[in-house]
Amino acid sequence: MAPEATEYGYFLACEDHGPEALVEQARMAEEAGFTSLWISDHYHPWNDVQGHSPFVWSVIGAVSRVTSLPVQTAVTCPTVRVHPAVVAQAAATSAVLLRGRFRLGVGTGEALNEHILGDPWPRASVRMEMLEEAVEVIRRLLTGEEVSHRGRYYTVENARLYDVPDEPVPIDVSGFGPAAIELAGRIADGFVTTMPDAEGLERFRRGGGERGGRRPAFAGTKVCYTRDRDEAVRIVHRRWPNMFLPGELGQILPTPAHFEQASRLVTEETVASSGLPFGDDPEEHVRALRAFADAGFDVVHVNQIGPDLEGFFAFYRDEVLPRLRG
Repeated sequence: MAPEATEYGYFLACEDHGPEALVEQARMAEEAGFTSLWISDHYHPWNDVQGHSPFVWSVIGAVSRVTSLPVQTAVTCPTVRVHPAVVAQAAATSAVLLRGRFRLGVGTGEALNEHILGDPWPRASVRMEMLEEAVEVIRRLLTGEEVSHRGRYYTVENARLYDVPDEPVPIDVSGFGPAAIELAGRIADGFVTTMPDAEGLERFRRGGGERGGRRPAFAGTKVCYTRDRDEAVRIVHRRWPNMFLPGELGQILPTPAHFEQASRLVTEETVASSGLPFGDDPEEHVRALRAFADAGFDVVHVNQIGPDLEGFFAFYRDEVLPRLRG
């Protein structure tokens, strides 16, 4: 069952745009009528065509100066490349700058971003254990109290954050397979995913335990607005073929070059038949986004693939968002 009023936000893709462009998109998104922002957290892009990967926490600081919208990372991996104590400090500062309008989205990450220091890339079950412990450490530090912790994966000694927001930062957890969704259900303040997965969302909400209540669910999807639908398919095939790779490849391939090699298996026909909205038919975009609302998601974030950002924001302001809200 859909929420009473699903909200629609904009998804800032750090893999696909530089820092100044992302800040400008945040400003444009608010002017167009989007009500929140997602932002990805990457060290590498998926391929060299995308060609960007600014430091997300610097971008969030800049975004906080040009918009009044809430911001959520989608998602940060707080387990391998960055110690959870450092992620806690970054989240606390972001929440202070955004005056409490910040949510920390976390997940188990990808080797693409996390292997860069030469650490081994653990199997999925270990990554979930690491994430659970990391969330515990982050929550304790976000209280502003001094924390010492010696766990299976992390050690913290006499750490205290001096700049923390008045209210606790919500920590939302991404989940795709059953085990990850059950972990999210157990530890998260909210659920994050990229599919209109009603069954997964129900599994998450059943797993609330002591947290109880109806926790929010956030989703993100990509679209390609152009005047030419066939050109939109070509743009997505060139810039984001990694979205269509099967299985665990997205989590285990280590470099953009490996993603480029694997993406040779993705055809334009695969992209065209994916169900993503292409072109300038507002009803096609509305149908794709309403699938998330019908599945029960509270907020859906939309990312434009392709160069026509001004056209996209005008199209959503005038044609898509009024239909969704109507």
